[in-house]
Amino acid sequence: MRHLALPLAAVASFALASCALAQTPPSHDPASVKIGDYVVEPNHTRVLFSVSHMQFTTYFGEFTGVSGKLNLNPSSPGASHVEVSIPTATISTSNATLNGELKGGDWLDATKYPTITFVSTEVTPTGPDTARITGNLTLHGVTHPEVLEAKFNAAGVNPLDGKYTAGFNATAHISRSDYGVKKYVPLIGDNIDIIISAAFEKAD
Repeated sequence: MRHLALPLAAVASFALASCALAQTPPSHDPASVKIGDYVVEPNHTRVLFSVSHMQFTTYFGEFTGVSGKLNLNPSSPGASHVEVSIPTATISTSNATLNGELKGGDWLDATKYPTITFVSTEVTPTGPDTARITGNLTLHGVTHPEVLEAKFNAAGVNPLDGKYTAGFNATAHISRSDYGVKKYVPLIGDNIDIIISAAFEKAD
């Protein structure tokens, strides 16, 4: 019988996981999203960036460990508000040496400026599931207004943790020299393209 214990346990675990995943799928209708306060779910939220490398290639990296909050009003999107904080030291590329350089004083100076923040000031619907989010971005100790082009993905109960979750994608384009990060411009591009994929969990 002991020989059957592990296979049976594996089958039971698979069955439970299958039942969880078989729950009601998330809704893609923005009007169905629950109104109220949300917080960032950091494990599945990513901030990606790209920059031209000597005009030959495009170099990519990301930030993790994002925190923040969202007050969401589906019936009146313009009344919604979002705040996000990104730990500067979480910057990651495929090169450990480069990671260290980017955290240093010639670039992001993560010790002096440990967070990058975005605080919305206006949300303007641009379509059934899209919006333009204007807000203040603070990077490297400098604050400028920037714009996020956001798209609603889906909302519903996450079958793995039971939390009601709303997901969004957003893009932005900034000039790093506006924030005093001018190292190697224009050899390394000034324009930074940003892609954000964010999961927000309904606050209890």
